[in-house]
Amino acid sequence: MTVRTPDPDPDGDFGFEEVPPSQANPAWLSDIELEEARRRLPMLYVEGIPVRTDGYGQVTEIGVLLRSTPLGEITRTIVSGRVRYGETIRDALFRHVENDLGPMAFPLLPPQPAPFAVAEYFPIPGVSAFHDDRQHAVSLAYVVPVTGTCEPRQDALEVTWFSPEEAASDGLAAEMEGGRGTLIRQALAHLGLLR
Repeated sequence: MTVRTPDPDPDGDFGFEEVPPSQANPAWLSDIELEEARRRLPMLYVEGIPVRTDGYGQVTEIGVLLRSTPLGEITRTIVSGRVRYGETIRDALFRHVENDLGPMAFPLLPPQPAPFAVAEYFPIPGVSAFHDDRQHAVSLAYVVPVTGTCEPRQDALEVTWFSPEEAASDGLAAEMEGGRGTLIRQALAHLGLLR
Protein backbone atom coordinates (compact mmCIF):
# COMPACT_ATOMS: atom_id res chain seq x y z
CA MET A 1 0.00 0.00 0.00
CA THR A 2 1.37 3.40 -0.96
CA VAL A 3 0.74 6.49 1.08
CA ARG A 4 0.85 9.88 -0.60
CA THR A 5 1.98 12.81 1.50
CA PRO A 6 1.50 16.41 0.41
CA ASP A 7 4.36 18.13 -1.33
CA PRO A 8 6.11 20.69 0.86
CA ASP A 9 5.81 24.38 0.08
CA PRO A 10 8.78 25.40 -2.14
CA ASP A 11 9.29 28.50 0.00
CA GLY A 12 8.76 26.74 3.31
CA ASP A 13 10.63 24.43 5.65
CA PHE A 14 11.77 21.19 4.02
CA GLY A 15 12.39 19.23 7.21
CA PHE A 16 15.72 17.60 8.00
CA GLU A 17 17.45 18.31 4.71
CA GLU A 18 17.10 21.07 2.15
CA VAL A 19 15.19 19.91 -0.91
CA PRO A 20 15.35 22.05 -4.06
CA PRO A 21 11.99 23.62 -5.02
CA SER A 22 11.83 21.56 -8.24
CA GLN A 23 11.89 18.31 -6.21
CA ALA A 24 9.67 19.59 -3.40
CA ASN A 25 6.87 20.71 -5.70
CA PRO A 26 6.35 18.95 -9.04
CA ALA A 27 4.70 22.12 -10.42
CA TRP A 28 8.01 23.96 -9.95
CA LEU A 29 10.72 23.68 -12.62
CA SER A 30 14.44 23.93 -11.96
CA ASP A 31 16.32 26.56 -13.98
CA ILE A 32 17.62 23.84 -16.32
CA GLU A 33 14.17 22.26 -16.75
CA LEU A 34 12.61 25.67 -17.42
CA GLU A 35 15.21 26.54 -20.05
CA GLU A 36 14.69 23.17 -21.75
CA ALA A 37 10.90 23.60 -21.71
CA ARG A 38 11.22 27.13 -23.12
CA ARG A 39 13.20 25.75 -26.07
CA ARG A 40 10.51 23.18 -26.88
CA LEU A 41 7.09 24.48 -25.80
CA PRO A 42 5.11 27.71 -25.70
CA MET A 43 4.80 28.83 -22.09
CA LEU A 44 1.44 29.95 -20.64
CA TYR A 45 1.41 33.32 -18.89
CA VAL A 46 -1.13 35.64 -17.32
CA GLU A 47 -0.75 39.41 -17.45
CA GLY A 48 -2.68 41.93 -15.43
CA ILE A 49 -3.09 45.63 -16.00
CA PRO A 50 -3.94 47.15 -12.62
CA VAL A 51 -6.52 49.92 -12.69
CA ARG A 52 -8.18 52.23 -10.20
CA THR A 53 -11.81 53.21 -10.64
CA ASP A 54 -14.06 55.99 -9.39
CA GLY A 55 -17.37 55.52 -7.57
CA TYR A 56 -19.14 54.93 -10.88
CA GLY A 57 -16.78 52.12 -11.91
CA GLN A 58 -15.02 54.24 -14.55
CA VAL A 59 -11.29 53.63 -14.88
CA THR A 60 -9.38 56.70 -13.73
CA GLU A 61 -5.81 55.36 -13.55
CA ILE A 62 -3.72 52.60 -15.09
CA GLY A 63 -0.83 51.15 -13.07
CA VAL A 64 2.49 50.46 -14.76
CA LEU A 65 5.47 48.88 -13.04
CA LEU A 66 8.97 50.30 -13.22
CA ARG A 67 11.44 47.47 -12.97
CA SER A 68 15.08 46.57 -13.29
CA THR A 69 15.96 43.75 -15.67
CA PRO A 70 18.62 41.13 -14.88
CA LEU A 71 20.91 43.10 -17.21
CA GLY A 72 20.44 46.26 -15.10
CA GLU A 73 18.18 48.07 -17.57
CA ILE A 74 15.22 50.10 -16.28
CA THR A 75 11.97 49.42 -18.17
CA ARG A 76 8.24 49.67 -17.70
CA THR A 77 5.99 46.62 -17.66
CA ILE A 78 2.77 45.19 -16.26
CA VAL A 79 1.99 42.38 -13.82
CA SER A 80 3.04 39.16 -15.52
CA GLY A 81 4.01 35.58 -14.76
CA ARG A 82 3.73 31.90 -15.63
CA VAL A 83 0.82 29.64 -14.81
CA ARG A 84 1.94 26.62 -12.80
CA TYR A 85 0.88 23.08 -13.54
CA GLY A 86 -2.41 22.39 -11.74
CA GLU A 87 -3.03 26.07 -10.97
CA THR A 88 -6.21 27.82 -12.11
CA ILE A 89 -5.89 30.94 -14.24
CA ARG A 90 -7.61 32.95 -11.49
CA ASP A 91 -5.17 31.69 -8.84
CA ALA A 92 -2.18 32.42 -11.08
CA LEU A 93 -3.42 35.95 -11.76
CA PHE A 94 -4.06 36.58 -8.05
CA ARG A 95 -0.61 35.20 -7.13
CA HIS A 96 1.19 37.44 -9.62
CA VAL A 97 -0.78 40.55 -8.66
CA GLU A 98 0.14 39.91 -5.02
CA ASN A 99 3.78 39.14 -5.93
CA ASP A 100 4.19 42.33 -7.98
CA LEU A 101 1.92 44.80 -6.14
CA GLY A 102 2.05 43.48 -2.58
CA PRO A 103 -0.49 41.74 -0.34
CA MET A 104 -2.42 44.96 0.36
CA ALA A 105 -3.32 45.67 -3.31
CA PHE A 106 -6.70 43.94 -2.86
CA PRO A 107 -7.43 42.96 -6.48
CA LEU A 108 -11.07 42.51 -7.46
CA LEU A 109 -11.10 39.32 -9.53
CA PRO A 110 -14.37 37.79 -10.68
CA PRO A 111 -14.93 34.08 -10.01
CA GLN A 112 -14.27 33.27 -13.68
CA PRO A 113 -12.06 36.02 -15.15
CA ALA A 114 -12.17 36.46 -18.93
CA PRO A 115 -9.15 37.89 -20.75
CA PHE A 116 -9.55 41.00 -22.90
CA ALA A 117 -6.74 39.79 -25.17
CA VAL A 118 -4.45 36.88 -25.94
CA ALA A 119 -0.90 37.96 -26.70
CA GLU A 120 1.68 35.76 -28.41
CA TYR A 121 5.29 36.53 -27.57
CA PHE A 122 7.99 35.24 -29.92
CA PRO A 123 11.77 35.11 -29.50
CA ILE A 124 12.18 36.46 -33.05
CA PRO A 125 11.32 40.17 -33.33
CA GLY A 126 8.68 41.14 -35.89
CA VAL A 127 6.59 37.96 -35.85
CA SER A 128 3.96 39.77 -33.74
CA ALA A 129 3.68 43.01 -31.80
CA PHE A 130 5.06 41.16 -28.75
CA HIS A 131 8.63 39.98 -28.20
CA ASP A 132 10.38 37.88 -25.53
CA ASP A 133 13.89 36.81 -26.47
CA ARG A 134 13.79 33.93 -23.93
CA GLN A 135 10.83 32.00 -25.33
CA HIS A 136 7.63 31.57 -27.26
CA ALA A 137 4.84 32.42 -24.82
CA VAL A 138 1.08 32.76 -24.94
CA SER A 139 -0.34 35.24 -22.47
CA LEU A 140 -3.89 35.80 -21.30
CA ALA A 141 -4.29 39.50 -20.50
CA TYR A 142 -6.69 40.90 -17.89
CA VAL A 143 -7.73 44.27 -16.55
CA VAL A 144 -7.52 44.02 -12.75
CA PRO A 145 -9.16 46.65 -10.55
CA VAL A 146 -7.23 47.14 -7.30
CA THR A 147 -8.61 48.91 -4.25
CA GLY A 148 -5.74 48.79 -1.77
CA THR A 149 -2.24 50.11 -1.37
CA CYS A 150 0.22 48.93 -4.00
CA GLU A 151 3.78 48.46 -2.79
CA PRO A 152 5.84 46.71 -5.45
CA ARG A 153 7.88 43.67 -4.57
CA GLN A 154 10.37 41.34 -6.24
CA ASP A 155 12.08 43.11 -9.17
CA ALA A 156 9.49 45.90 -9.42
CA LEU A 157 10.82 49.24 -8.19
CA GLU A 158 7.58 51.25 -8.18
CA VAL A 159 4.06 51.45 -9.52
CA THR A 160 3.30 54.59 -11.49
CA TRP A 161 -0.34 55.53 -12.02
CA PHE A 162 -1.19 57.11 -15.38
CA SER A 163 -4.40 58.66 -16.62
CA PRO A 164 -5.92 56.75 -19.58
CA GLU A 165 -4.66 59.47 -21.94
CA GLU A 166 -1.10 59.23 -20.57
CA ALA A 167 -1.20 55.42 -20.72
CA ALA A 168 -2.10 55.57 -24.44
CA SER A 169 0.83 57.87 -25.29
CA ASP A 170 3.62 56.92 -27.69
CA GLY A 171 6.16 57.96 -25.05
CA LEU A 172 4.93 55.38 -22.55
CA ALA A 173 4.65 52.70 -25.24
CA ALA A 174 8.33 53.28 -26.12
CA GLU A 175 9.32 52.63 -22.48
CA MET A 176 7.35 49.37 -22.21
CA GLU A 177 9.23 46.10 -22.62
CA GLY A 178 8.31 43.43 -25.16
CA GLY A 179 5.55 45.43 -26.87
CA ARG A 180 3.39 45.73 -23.78
CA GLY A 181 2.46 49.29 -24.77
CA THR A 182 0.30 47.65 -27.46
CA LEU A 183 -1.33 45.52 -24.76
CA ILE A 184 -2.12 48.63 -22.68
CA ARG A 185 -3.73 50.25 -25.72
CA GLN A 186 -5.78 47.09 -26.30
CA ALA A 187 -6.94 47.25 -22.68
CA LEU A 188 -7.91 50.90 -23.07
CA ALA A 189 -9.85 50.07 -26.25
CA HIS A 190 -11.56 47.20 -24.44
CA LEU A 191 -12.59 49.63 -21.69
CA GLY A 192 -13.82 52.20 -24.24
CA LEU A 193 -11.12 54.66 -23.18
CA LEU A 194 -8.94 54.82 -26.31
CA ARG A 195 -9.63 58.08 -28.13
